[in-house]
Amino acid sequence: MNDVLRIAVQKSGRLSEDSLNLFKECGIKFDNGAGKLKATSSNFPAEFLFLRDDDIPGYVEDGVADMGIVGQNVHVETNKNVSETKLLGFSKCRLSIAIPRGEVYNGVTDLEGKSIATSYPIILGNFLKEHGVTAHIHEISGSVEIAPSIGLADAVCDIVSSGGTLLSNGLKEVEVIFRSEAIMISYPKLSPEKQDILNQILFRIDAVQRAKNSKYVVLNTRNENIAAIRALLPGMKAPSILPLADEGWSSMHSVITEQDFWQNIEKLREAGAEGILVMPIEKIIY
Repeated sequence: MNDVLRIAVQKSGRLSEDSLNLFKECGIKFDNGAGKLKATSSNFPAEFLFLRDDDIPGYVEDGVADMGIVGQNVHVETNKNVSETKLLGFSKCRLSIAIPRGEVYNGVTDLEGKSIATSYPIILGNFLKEHGVTAHIHEISGSVEIAPSIGLADAVCDIVSSGGTLLSNGLKEVEVIFRSEAIMISYPKLSPEKQDILNQILFRIDAVQRAKNSKYVVLNTRNENIAAIRALLPGMKAPSILPLADEGWSSMHSVITEQDFWQNIEKLREAGAEGILVMPIEKIIY
């Protein structure tokens, strides 16, 4: 199937939703109805496989899937021979060590000789080794947070998003050991045909991501203010300037990052910008 790229995504959960939304924003149409394990795009040479996140790196390593999206935590923990193709910037979380809320924590050395329950023994083991700490790693899958309350471990090491699960189990986060986000991985020996399809996807993703961080800004100003305002609108190249019906006035159009806009909004007004419109952008193509 050299004319179709097989894409592995998590079959459920937040990472699955974010991944599928990204492909849809890239204009790739497919039916991912409940319970489906495979779907073929109707307008792009791609086939989607819906798998357990822990299985995705192995499928990509074996060439069963040509590419996949997983969390960096899963990618590092499984340690499969795959290519790191692109960091995607969504589904961010952290892998942290947590202890019972009533205990005191002074630093990493407090973990010496402790028993730590985790589903990520490789990442945790590397962290402890880097800090010269010897602890017993108790590998379990699922329900890690309950380990201290049932006497299974002194601490846990698990994925944290908001921290609510830790609090509800009487734990507090004391050490962040790994920060994760979604990453695209691919089979290292893709055929030229499949590499071309992957490059098309990467091109579309870049266009979508650039748009998410940018805004289209339109404002009116007197002509004598144009130079000062232009200095505050870095844009992609230079702003477009169009004369208004009222003599001596112009409209300025620019694409800038959202961060640049909020940093400069007051300066723009002070420089003479009026009637400022800020609009979202769907795609940016370079």
